[in-house]
This record gives sequence, structure tokens and C-alpha cells, in this order.
Amino acid sequence: MPEIDSLWPLVLAAARGGGADAVLAAAADPLIALYLPLCRPANGRPFTIGHLGQSLDGFVATAQGESLFITGEENVVHMHRLRALCDAVVVGASTVAADDSRLTTRLVPGPNPLRVVIDPRRRLPASRRLFSDGAAPTLLVCDAAHARPGERFGGAEVAGLPARGGRLDYAAILALLHARGCRTVFVEGGGTTVAGFLAAGLLDRLQVTVAPALLGDGLPGLRLPAVPRLADAAPLACRAVRMGDDVLFDCELRTGG
Repeated sequence: MPEIDSLWPLVLAAARGGGADAVLAAAADPLIALYLPLCRPANGRPFTIGHLGQSLDGFVATAQGESLFITGEENVVHMHRLRALCDAVVVGASTVAADDSRLTTRLVPGPNPLRVVIDPRRRLPASRRLFSDGAAPTLLVCDAAHARPGERFGGAEVAGLPARGGRLDYAAILALLHARGCRTVFVEGGGTTVAGFLAAGLLDRLQVTVAPALLGDGLPGLRLPAVPRLADAAPLACRAVRMGDDVLFDCELRTGG
């Protein structure tokens, strides 16, 4: 990936208002186009991108919960680039429980984002690394019934939001992040969390990377409300990009994104 590596400082500069869009748009590397929407986010709400890596038969983890790493090294680096370009990275509690995720940019140059963990019932232990490593600001979002004003959980700030039926309002989470100055948000996983933002109409862009592997069973990827007829399945504006042996599908969900 020589071109993306050489142009990566310009991508970072553009994401921070450096005005490098013209240079980036002229680049021949198709990977550059994956990052351009994050270099010019809309005003008034966070530009929100979701990503999932899955097997060819649609699973994001094995039946035993193993998910590191279904996709190859190039896609893992791509996720670190998305973290570096976004102000916040969001994951659900199940992802942190399974992977002990750090959510840093250790594989690429660039700043660490605000790490946001959605854990409505506060089931995660403080021993998870992102609550104690001090590598980046961390926010634990939970049901307001399980939070106290000014509370901290290890090295993380705790934010309580109203919940209904044990579920938090994803729009309220984005509003909270917007109020904190976040202009770009990366929803990294897992499948339930990405699907929740997608079903609520809150994703500007969705990227799904498919690895050439068959798991047979396991934790499914996107699960959305069923459409009654095939004709009701709206076609997506989508393009495919090779990432090593994997194929990434980059889908535009909102005009202007």
C-alpha cells in the first residue's frame, strides 16, 4: 500500500481541516476514497460510519466467540486508520468483553479517538484494558439508573442516559458526543451495535469487509428488521475495494456522505 502510506499525512491533515482534498481526490489509490467522507463531515451532527468484518457466510465470530481476526491485516490497519480520522470510536460491551479491545491507533500514525463503550447494565469489569491503560479518554455510556453524577469507572468517565427496555437510545448517544465536540464517529462493533445504529437511520456510511472463510456457525453480523418483499429492499450505493484477500463493501447511506 505504498500510495496510501505516503499520502496518509495528507489524509490526517484534511481530517483536521488542512484543506488537502484536492490532492487526495487526485490520488490513484482506491483506498483514499474510503477516507474522503471523513475529511469533510457535515455540520450539525456527527458524521457516523459503521464497519464490520465477517466471514463469507456472514459471521463476525465463531460459536465460541473468537473474532480476532476474521479479516486480514490490511483491513485491521484500515480500522486503525478510521480510528485516527474520527473523534470517537464506539463499541458495545460484548465487543470489549470478548476482545479486551484497546481501540487505539497503534498500527498507524494519528491521534487516538475518544473511546466510547455502550454498556447499559454496567456488566463489564474495571479490569478491561481500556478502563485502565490511560491511552486515550474513555467514556462508559450506561442506563442513567446505573450512573452517579461525576462518577468514574477506573480511568473512564461515566455518562448515564435514559434507557427503555434495557436499551439506550443511539440518537441520544450521538447527541451526547456531538455536545462534546465530536464531528466524526466510528461505530466499530459489534454486529448488534452497528445494526442498531443502522436500523435507527444514524449511519452515513457502512463498510462491511468479507473474508474468504467459512465458519459454519457463530455470531451473526448485521441482523435488521425483515423486509416483507424483495422489492422492498432498497438498493445501496455501494462499491467494492480489495483489501488483500478480503473485499470491503463501502456503502453510502446518506446523500452528501
